[in-house]
Amino acid sequence: MMRNSLSSSSFSSSSAIVEIEEASEPQSPNGIVVSAHVAWKDVNVMVTLNNGDTRNVLEGLTGYAEPGTFTALMGPSGAGKSTLLDALSGRLASNAILSGKILLNGRKAKLSFGIAAYVTQDDTLIGTLTVRETIYYSAQLRLPDRMPLSEKRTLVESTITQMGLQDCADTFIGNWHLRGISGGEKRRVSIALAILMRPRLLFLDEPTSGLDSASAFFVTQTLHCLSRDGRTVIASIHQPSSEFFAEAGYPCPSFRNPSDHFLRCSNSDFDKVKATLRELIKHGLGYKDLHLPSFNLFCSYFNKFNQYNDDPLNKITTAEVIRSLVDFYRHSQYCYVANETVEELSKVKGTVIDSNGSQASFFMQSYALTKRSFVNMSRDFGYYWLRIVIYLVVSVCLGTIYFNVGTKYNSIQARAACSSFVFGFMTFMSIGGFPSFVEDMKVFQRERMNGHYGVIAFVISNTLSAMPFLILIAILSGTVCYFMVHFHPGFSHYLFFVLALYASITAVESLMMVIASVVPNFLMGIIIGAGILGISMLVSGFFRLPYDIPKPVWRYPVSYLTFDFWAVQGQYKNDLKGLIFDNQSPHPPKITGEYALKHIFQIDVNRSKWVDLSAIFSLIIIYRVFFFIMIKINEDVTPWLRGYIARRKMQQNGANQN
Repeated sequence: MMRNSLSSSSFSSSSAIVEIEEASEPQSPNGIVVSAHVAWKDVNVMVTLNNGDTRNVLEGLTGYAEPGTFTALMGPSGAGKSTLLDALSGRLASNAILSGKILLNGRKAKLSFGIAAYVTQDDTLIGTLTVRETIYYSAQLRLPDRMPLSEKRTLVESTITQMGLQDCADTFIGNWHLRGISGGEKRRVSIALAILMRPRLLFLDEPTSGLDSASAFFVTQTLHCLSRDGRTVIASIHQPSSEFFAEAGYPCPSFRNPSDHFLRCSNSDFDKVKATLRELIKHGLGYKDLHLPSFNLFCSYFNKFNQYNDDPLNKITTAEVIRSLVDFYRHSQYCYVANETVEELSKVKGTVIDSNGSQASFFMQSYALTKRSFVNMSRDFGYYWLRIVIYLVVSVCLGTIYFNVGTKYNSIQARAACSSFVFGFMTFMSIGGFPSFVEDMKVFQRERMNGHYGVIAFVISNTLSAMPFLILIAILSGTVCYFMVHFHPGFSHYLFFVLALYASITAVESLMMVIASVVPNFLMGIIIGAGILGISMLVSGFFRLPYDIPKPVWRYPVSYLTFDFWAVQGQYKNDLKGLIFDNQSPHPPKITGEYALKHIFQIDVNRSKWVDLSAIFSLIIIYRVFFFIMIKINEDVTPWLRGYIARRKMQQNGANQN
């Protein structure tokens, strides 16, 4: 990390690509459009590492950003551009300690949840939606209910035109099986979502990262256009100011890319690269006898590179360049003007900008989220459709193996094994949807950080949108399995079987959503989910009879907290109760289903099977509530706890040094 190697510059916005049609601008009580003047003075950011050590990421930074300007935060990788952007926007990590002044219109303000829009490096979008649908659903989530639908559509079309997305408006964003738009177009869609509510302050983290030159140019010009109408745009971007470096004594040599040169001035990694190349040539000279043209050509180019007489970087290290740049800046007109401007902005108490986050009602948010999620699930073949096909194939295989299982003595164990497989392994297959859950959580986190909707709306919409697909899985696979195996005849028995299968699959989905809220990596999540479901099957009462399960921990309370236990017990009663089975030999009396339940499977026959089904639905509610709690913990408790630990470690380190 190179401290104080971060520089900033402002770009004029004289050019534009398209005309901006404004709507719903933030206004003060007297109707005047509010501008955003941002100033920061002596900003320091210190982070606490895992080993307890502290590290200064930013040190003594002062600057400002005014309406109508595109302010760029520049520097090499690791200089702290993103950290400064996070500090200004109120998104610092929980282990980071911020000090200094950050003012919005001369007042202290926490720039988060709607006051400012933030575009991250990653374009976290739903791949199955078109560009127009993506922006329209976002409008439904945030625009007020009283706003006519026609006006919402007009605003969406205006935003699409503003970002130059007309040609791809009806094209899918794209995912693993849907061909979509380009990387530059995805970046513009992300910016379109950010400016939909017409924020006066816009933050962008590396908006041109990973784009080709044409896409990067278009995005940069679009940002110029956004700032032209009075917005304050702040972005970390690789587009240095040639004038500053020339005045500091490091002009860009002829025939060299300016961006490469200016980053070369402030990135110590280039020193390491040159040292490595010198060692390579030194030890590689012994290979001259091999007459390798590529190696000799490389040596020739490297020697010519070192012979540039107009490049002072060949005679000085990057650390010395950085020190001289910092010293030059502190005594330059740039620093004087910046400090004077910050002082002036600090003295003027401007209009307070209220949050311009979501203005939609809870019911509209829930409706829009449910509809969007349902469309995503129906279009993504890997979300549910593939699982439905696999469920049907497994059901047919299961039905052929246990076809017309009958009521012989051996059928008692066969029926139990078949039921245990259905409610054990077939529900186990629901973990296949975990990667899709992780993608949903990424979209939720991005939208939640920008204040689009609340946690409860997300939990409700996720539950409702998945319900039709889970019911379809339960009916199709349950019907095939039930009638091929010839479980206990009767509609009420069939209904219970399908309901229990639906409840069990829903319970697994709910459990995997809890895991997705804690473990963002889908591979780790699948492993953890498989382990939990494996334990659930072990205590279900099939592999080990209920009375034989060790009472401490495993029987009480683990078995009662797993859906497998209740599903297997309920299905045993649903299938065996009322049936008569042959005995091992033809002479003794027949075996009743009640006898088998009580003496073979150790099941309480006095408890109704509907109580067992109710227990599964209760677990679904518990899992969903726990999902909500885990999200709130990640949002509120975890950052506070990490911040508290970080401050304690800093205090301990300070006490030890004293």
